[in-house]
Amino acid sequence: MNDQPKKPFLYVVVCAAGIAGDAGKLVTAAQARSWDVGVVATPQGLGFLDVAAIESRTGYPIRSAWRAPEDPRPLPPADAIAVAPATFNTINKWAAGISDTLALGILCEAYGAGIPTAVLPYLNAAQAAHPAYRQSLERLREMDVLVGEYEPHKPKSGGGADRFRWESALNLLEPKLL
Repeated sequence: MNDQPKKPFLYVVVCAAGIAGDAGKLVTAAQARSWDVGVVATPQGLGFLDVAAIESRTGYPIRSAWRAPEDPRPLPPADAIAVAPATFNTINKWAAGISDTLALGILCEAYGAGIPTAVLPYLNAAQAAHPAYRQSLERLREMDVLVGEYEPHKPKSGGGADRFRWESALNLLEPKLL
Protein backbone atom coordinates (compact mmCIF):
# COMPACT_ATOMS: atom_id res chain seq x y z
CA MET A 1 0.00 0.00 0.00
CA ASN A 2 1.35 3.41 -0.96
CA ASP A 3 1.40 5.81 2.02
CA GLN A 4 2.82 8.66 -0.05
CA PRO A 5 0.43 11.61 -0.35
CA LYS A 6 -0.64 12.41 -3.89
CA LYS A 7 1.31 15.31 -5.33
CA PRO A 8 -0.79 18.11 -6.81
CA PHE A 9 -0.77 18.13 -10.62
CA LEU A 10 0.09 21.38 -12.38
CA TYR A 11 -0.60 22.14 -16.02
CA VAL A 12 1.89 24.64 -17.41
CA VAL A 13 0.35 26.32 -20.46
CA VAL A 14 3.06 27.79 -22.69
CA CYS A 15 2.38 30.40 -25.38
CA ALA A 16 4.51 31.51 -28.32
CA ALA A 17 6.76 34.16 -26.82
CA GLY A 18 10.48 34.68 -27.03
CA ILE A 19 11.06 33.42 -23.50
CA ALA A 20 8.93 30.28 -23.90
CA GLY A 21 12.07 28.20 -24.36
CA ASP A 22 12.76 28.81 -20.66
CA ALA A 23 9.49 27.18 -19.54
CA GLY A 24 11.58 24.35 -18.12
CA LYS A 25 12.45 26.77 -15.30
CA LEU A 26 8.83 26.68 -14.14
CA VAL A 27 8.70 22.90 -14.50
CA THR A 28 11.85 22.52 -12.40
CA ALA A 29 10.64 25.01 -9.76
CA ALA A 30 7.28 23.22 -9.49
CA GLN A 31 8.90 19.81 -9.15
CA ALA A 32 11.21 21.19 -6.45
CA ARG A 33 8.05 22.23 -4.58
CA SER A 34 6.58 18.70 -4.88
CA TRP A 35 4.26 19.23 -7.84
CA ASP A 36 3.81 16.78 -10.68
CA VAL A 37 3.77 18.70 -13.96
CA GLY A 38 2.41 18.36 -17.46
CA VAL A 39 2.92 20.90 -20.23
CA VAL A 40 0.29 22.12 -22.68
CA ALA A 41 1.51 24.39 -25.46
CA THR A 42 -0.36 26.56 -27.90
CA PRO A 43 0.24 25.29 -31.45
CA GLN A 44 2.70 28.13 -32.08
CA GLY A 45 4.22 27.85 -28.60
CA LEU A 46 5.21 24.24 -29.24
CA GLY A 47 7.91 25.41 -31.65
CA PHE A 48 9.66 27.34 -28.88
CA LEU A 49 10.09 24.32 -26.60
CA ASP A 50 12.72 21.62 -26.30
CA VAL A 51 10.06 18.92 -26.42
CA ALA A 52 12.36 15.99 -25.64
CA ALA A 53 13.89 17.71 -22.61
CA ILE A 54 10.54 18.72 -21.13
CA GLU A 55 8.94 15.34 -21.75
CA SER A 56 11.95 13.65 -20.16
CA ARG A 57 11.76 15.95 -17.16
CA THR A 58 7.98 15.59 -16.62
CA GLY A 59 7.46 12.02 -17.78
CA TYR A 60 4.45 13.17 -19.82
CA PRO A 61 3.98 14.14 -23.47
CA ILE A 62 3.54 17.82 -24.25
CA ARG A 63 -0.03 18.40 -25.35
CA SER A 64 -0.82 20.90 -28.09
CA ALA A 65 -3.60 19.31 -30.14
CA TRP A 66 -6.98 17.80 -29.42
CA ARG A 67 -7.09 14.05 -28.94
CA ALA A 68 -9.66 11.75 -30.50
CA PRO A 69 -12.49 10.80 -28.10
CA GLU A 70 -11.35 7.18 -28.03
CA ASP A 71 -7.72 8.10 -27.21
CA PRO A 72 -6.63 7.92 -23.57
CA ARG A 73 -6.04 11.13 -21.67
CA PRO A 74 -2.25 11.59 -21.56
CA LEU A 75 -2.29 13.86 -18.49
CA PRO A 76 -3.99 13.46 -15.13
CA PRO A 77 -6.60 16.10 -14.26
CA ALA A 78 -5.12 19.44 -13.22
CA ASP A 79 -5.22 20.61 -9.63
CA ALA A 80 -3.95 24.01 -10.79
CA ILE A 81 -2.87 25.74 -14.00
CA ALA A 82 -0.07 28.23 -14.67
CA VAL A 83 -0.10 30.10 -17.99
CA ALA A 84 3.46 31.25 -18.58
CA PRO A 85 4.44 33.04 -20.65
CA ALA A 86 0.99 34.33 -21.58
CA THR A 87 0.81 36.32 -24.78
CA PHE A 88 -1.47 39.22 -25.74
CA ASN A 89 -3.31 36.89 -28.11
CA THR A 90 -3.94 34.13 -25.57
CA ILE A 91 -4.99 36.51 -22.80
CA ASN A 92 -7.52 38.26 -25.03
CA LYS A 93 -8.95 35.07 -26.54
CA TRP A 94 -9.20 33.40 -23.14
CA ALA A 95 -11.01 36.37 -21.59
CA ALA A 96 -13.41 36.42 -24.56
CA GLY A 97 -14.17 32.71 -24.14
CA ILE A 98 -12.60 31.69 -27.44
CA SER A 99 -11.65 28.04 -27.36
CA ASP A 100 -10.00 27.42 -30.73
CA THR A 101 -6.93 25.53 -29.46
CA LEU A 102 -6.45 22.83 -26.85
CA ALA A 103 -4.68 25.30 -24.55
CA LEU A 104 -7.55 27.80 -24.73
CA GLY A 105 -10.11 25.03 -24.35
CA ILE A 106 -8.42 23.91 -21.12
CA LEU A 107 -8.28 27.49 -19.84
CA CYS A 108 -11.91 28.22 -20.69
CA GLU A 109 -13.06 25.03 -18.96
CA ALA A 110 -10.88 25.64 -15.89
CA TYR A 111 -13.13 28.50 -14.81
CA GLY A 112 -16.25 26.34 -14.78
CA ALA A 113 -14.37 23.49 -13.12
CA GLY A 114 -13.05 25.72 -10.35
CA ILE A 115 -9.39 24.96 -11.07
CA PRO A 116 -7.07 27.60 -9.59
CA THR A 117 -5.30 29.35 -12.44
CA ALA A 118 -2.45 31.86 -12.54
CA VAL A 119 -1.32 33.85 -15.55
CA LEU A 120 2.07 35.47 -16.09
CA PRO A 121 1.70 37.94 -18.95
CA TYR A 122 4.61 38.53 -21.31
CA LEU A 123 4.05 41.24 -23.90
CA ASN A 124 5.37 44.53 -25.13
CA ALA A 125 4.27 48.00 -24.02
CA ALA A 126 2.45 48.74 -27.29
CA GLN A 127 0.31 45.62 -26.86
CA ALA A 128 -0.27 46.38 -23.18
CA ALA A 129 -1.55 49.86 -24.13
CA HIS A 130 -4.40 48.36 -26.16
CA PRO A 131 -7.74 48.70 -24.32
CA ALA A 132 -8.63 45.07 -25.06
CA TYR A 133 -5.68 43.89 -22.97
CA ARG A 134 -6.70 45.90 -19.90
CA GLN A 135 -10.29 44.75 -20.30
CA SER A 136 -9.16 41.14 -20.67
CA LEU A 137 -7.09 41.28 -17.48
CA GLU A 138 -10.09 42.75 -15.67
CA ARG A 139 -12.32 39.95 -16.97
CA LEU A 140 -9.78 37.29 -15.94
CA ARG A 141 -9.54 38.78 -12.45
CA GLU A 142 -13.36 38.68 -12.24
CA MET A 143 -13.01 34.97 -13.03
CA ASP A 144 -10.63 34.63 -10.03
CA VAL A 145 -7.61 34.12 -12.28
CA LEU A 146 -4.48 35.13 -10.37
CA VAL A 147 -2.55 37.66 -12.46
CA GLY A 148 1.19 37.94 -11.96
CA GLU A 149 3.11 41.17 -12.24
CA TYR A 150 5.16 41.95 -15.34
CA GLU A 151 6.42 45.24 -16.67
CA PRO A 152 5.91 45.09 -20.46
CA HIS A 153 9.08 45.40 -22.51
CA LYS A 154 9.75 47.84 -25.35
CA PRO A 155 8.21 46.89 -28.71
CA LYS A 156 10.54 44.98 -31.05
CA SER A 157 12.98 44.34 -28.20
CA GLY A 158 11.87 40.91 -27.01
CA GLY A 159 13.25 42.02 -23.66
CA GLY A 160 12.32 41.42 -20.11
CA ALA A 161 13.40 37.79 -19.86
CA ASP A 162 15.66 38.70 -16.94
CA ARG A 163 12.67 40.21 -15.10
CA PHE A 164 10.27 37.34 -15.79
CA ARG A 165 9.72 35.44 -12.55
CA TRP A 166 8.56 31.95 -13.50
CA GLU A 167 8.19 30.82 -9.89
CA SER A 168 5.72 33.63 -9.13
CA ALA A 169 3.00 31.44 -10.68
CA LEU A 170 3.61 28.90 -7.92
CA ASN A 171 3.59 31.63 -5.27
CA LEU A 172 0.15 32.70 -6.50
CA LEU A 173 -1.27 29.19 -6.74
CA GLU A 174 0.02 27.45 -3.62
CA PRO A 175 -2.19 29.36 -1.13
CA LYS A 176 -5.25 28.30 -3.18
CA LEU A 177 -4.45 24.63 -2.65
CA LEU A 178 -4.11 24.74 1.14
